[in-house]
Amino acid sequence: MVWTPLHAKIHRTIRSRHLFERNQRLLIAVSGGQDSLCLIKLLLDLQSKWGWYLGIAHCDHRWRSDSQANAHHVENLAETWGTSFYLETANEPINSEAAARDWRYQALSAIAQANNYQYIVTGHTASDRAETLLYNLIRGTGADGLQALTWQRPLTTGIMLVRPLLEVTRIQTEQFCQEFKLPIWEDSTNQDLQYARNRIRQELIPYLRENFNPQVESALAQTAELLQAEVEYLEKAAQQLREKALGIGDDEDSLIPLRLNRRVLQKAPLALQRRVMRQVLQQILTDAASFEHIEKLTALITAPNRSQTDPFPGGAIAQVEGDWIYLK
Repeated sequence: MVWTPLHAKIHRTIRSRHLFERNQRLLIAVSGGQDSLCLIKLLLDLQSKWGWYLGIAHCDHRWRSDSQANAHHVENLAETWGTSFYLETANEPINSEAAARDWRYQALSAIAQANNYQYIVTGHTASDRAETLLYNLIRGTGADGLQALTWQRPLTTGIMLVRPLLEVTRIQTEQFCQEFKLPIWEDSTNQDLQYARNRIRQELIPYLRENFNPQVESALAQTAELLQAEVEYLEKAAQQLREKALGIGDDEDSLIPLRLNRRVLQKAPLALQRRVMRQVLQQILTDAASFEHIEKLTALITAPNRSQTDPFPGGAIAQVEGDWIYLK
């Protein structure tokens, strides 16, 4: 086996970030593109050092005419590598990126649960992290949206989603695939500029690279990494403040109506006030709270007595009664 600097880098990353344990069962999501082929090759080469059992999963969204051939291509690779292969095919074509992502994670989770895999591993890279940061920034978001691609997160009970390549750029995965002559399946939809992410990838990132920073993808990925730690800290601090504002010993999930102590919240910085209000709104809204929802609830912390909001989606109203904000 040829041991490259990228092998060493991923080996160190897995060990230092405690992404996997030894002798675990890893389900690798393989599309056939360069990032996923780079990922599976690296993990196959590292397998002997870690004692993993590896499986390959492919999700066919049925949104390309060659999707079935793509699936056969990945299946043949799995057979060549002597690796278990699992295929999930959508019942009908999935045409939106968000719907495809949700379906894909559900499909991978079902495969992992049925076959006793503890981890689902994807080939998201520093380039994906940079694109996600830009995509969410353009749409409007806080720090949480800018750090959305994290190293690991629980997908469902007992199954962790892990992304070991978040410090590797797409240029590096392409070079790795060329070095080992890995048979990349070119996804034609990656060139379709009707998708915002493709425009960011094909037009915006190259423009930024050429005119502002040759290492823009790595720089943005590092920003996401810094934000991830800060968001984690702020969320924990906000949770503690929320519990204090709800009252010691209260079970906030069972309180109907919800009641928040304004005097407790007034002492906190605005950043924590907003996060508390977002956490509260997550309990009563079916969709994510918007900036406007959070702001109008936060404004009640210092509003005159008897102030109230207009109804939130679903009909709930927040009202000030003395030292308390009630959500009814």
